[in-house]
Amino acid sequence: MSIPRPQPGILDITPYKGGESQAQGVARVIKLSSNETPLGPSPRAIAAYEAAAKSLHRYPDGGASALREALARHYGIEAERIVCSNGSDELIGLITQAFAGSGDEIVYSRHGFLMYPIAAKAHGAKPVAVPEKDLTADIDAMLAAVSDRTRIVFLANPNNPTGTYLPAQEVARLRRSLREDVLLVIDAAYAEYVSRNDYEAGIELVRAHDNVVMTRTFSKIYGLAGLRVGWAYAHPGVVDILHRVRGPFNVNLPAQAAAIAALADVAHVDAARTHNDIWLPWLSEEVRKLGLGVTPSLGNFILIRFPAAPHDALAADRFLSQRGILLRQMGGYGLGECLRATIGTEEENRLLVAALREFLGR
Repeated sequence: MSIPRPQPGILDITPYKGGESQAQGVARVIKLSSNETPLGPSPRAIAAYEAAAKSLHRYPDGGASALREALARHYGIEAERIVCSNGSDELIGLITQAFAGSGDEIVYSRHGFLMYPIAAKAHGAKPVAVPEKDLTADIDAMLAAVSDRTRIVFLANPNNPTGTYLPAQEVARLRRSLREDVLLVIDAAYAEYVSRNDYEAGIELVRAHDNVVMTRTFSKIYGLAGLRVGWAYAHPGVVDILHRVRGPFNVNLPAQAAAIAALADVAHVDAARTHNDIWLPWLSEEVRKLGLGVTPSLGNFILIRFPAAPHDALAADRFLSQRGILLRQMGGYGLGECLRATIGTEEENRLLVAALREFLGR
């Protein structure tokens, strides 16, 4: 039995696999594998979602007008420069579909988000992974990788899964050195967790240049991962192109309502950020005390490096899973010696440290 042949590149794709959420044989699962906020969504977002249930027979606003206006007010930007999406993952695919194809190249940092090479291959383009420096995107190396065939440069800032970041002046230097026909996409999924003075999510670069796109998500600090809401800020011409290729109702009705309510609940977001400001450094330091490597992170997660067997990353993952503690394996990112751990509740963080101590025999 045979099927029609897919487009070139499709069979080269390793399907994306999200963080594990189930562990067999344990009464309680502590999921620290997907960078979800431990505080959950805003109660106001939940109420808006429940209220929207009465209108599920209606199509959503195809242009997400109210959500775009809410984002514009919140960030002081222009609604006509915003396009909303089914998570920022969809935006990565739409941008690639619209601006790259067969024979083109897409440049990204070696340990950047796996959806970049997946999107490239899905649309016939060649993904070009650029070596990093200290698990941080290397601007000079990325620029050296840009060729006449380059159409898009993806930069996650802060980066997932490493948690590292580039200061605003370095990102601006990257943009200055790119051709005008190369689109720079700044993936700022974790921007809300960053409070450094030298960081800028991408809004200023979008305002100043026609070939920059900033993507954001409601899946992380806003706690709406299950609803899949993302958005991009870009030149109106780029937004127009993305509107032409996206689905007509790509953000569902309750998702739009919940996102608007979540955006308005500033206190809930502040609480999530404060929680992370406390427990990110605590967990990082406690893991380091166990003799494990921890990459400095600006996200809501840490990358933990393990030694060789018998205390390697895979052994640690098995040990933790048997106790219901789920971290994320990093082999797909070329970091097989590491596991990524989401910052959980106080209890979850302490249980993780205790389990790691037991695993290492400390």
